[in-house]
Amino acid sequence: VQLVESGGGLVQPGGSLRLSCAASGFAFSSYYMSWYRQAPGKERELVARITSYGGTTNYADSVKGRFTISRDNAKNTVYLQMNSLKLEDTAVYYCNARRQLSDYWGQGTQVTVSS
Repeated sequence: VQLVESGGGLVQPGGSLRLSCAASGFAFSSYYMSWYRQAPGKERELVARITSYGGTTNYADSVKGRFTISRDNAKNTVYLQMNSLKLEDTAVYYCNARRQLSDYWGQGTQVTVSS
């Protein structure tokens, strides 16, 4: 099982980034996919979640209206489009796959919002 995140980097406040998470080794389309983030000195928090066939999405209040989660089951990939980025969005962003007792994590990608 592998979850490989990409797309992180340094961006100015107000800018945009698109994170990708490429999955392999499990039945991607049947898993709920989520993005979490962890800032220095803080606990890991849920950012966004999408159901297995993309019918339902959920967002943390802090990112609603700015971030969009989506998935392409044909490509085994989940995305996080991040717009209007703020300084407080700085964190390591992790991809997560979950179904019943199965729970997989990626290695994380750093997002730094700074002027």
